[in-house]
Amino acid sequence: MSAVDAGLLLLRAALALLLLGHAAQKTLGWFRGAGLSGTAGMFHTLGFRPARPMVAVAAASETVGAVLLLAGAAVPLGAAVVCGTMAVAGAANADKGLWAHRGGYEVALAYGVTAAALAFTGPGAYSVDALLGAAEHPWWVGAAAVGLGLAAALPVLLRRRAALRRGEAD
Repeated sequence: MSAVDAGLLLLRAALALLLLGHAAQKTLGWFRGAGLSGTAGMFHTLGFRPARPMVAVAAASETVGAVLLLAGAAVPLGAAVVCGTMAVAGAANADKGLWAHRGGYEVALAYGVTAAALAFTGPGAYSVDALLGAAEHPWWVGAAAVGLGLAAALPVLLRRRAALRRGEAD
């Protein structure tokens, strides 16, 4: 077992488990989360409309990204999903500053940057991608994954911005 491969496995597992917990907070109310109804209320306030479906999309994105990263399967795609989801989450809290204790975007930034790093490094030897011979890829695959995630976040952020400007209700 190489130290790098063990480190990548640990990094993937930690990020994936945190993301799965985050999704469970949103939808199931686990880990002191607000559950679907409570999170929908928060999403509405933040401008994500319609709120309940947007909660479902966010939780599904976190779950899909987490499962792909945990398994080390299609890691650039999983990283893209996480980067995009965290870009949206971070932007929604940007007005509160960086630090999480003030409601800021610290956690979203940490998760997104970790996913981006995995997009560049690949999953390591202990992964489905390695079993398929796809664990290593050129640098531009990581850059494309991050770009794809950010591009996917843009329509959601633009829609949120328009809803906030209109004061739109569900």
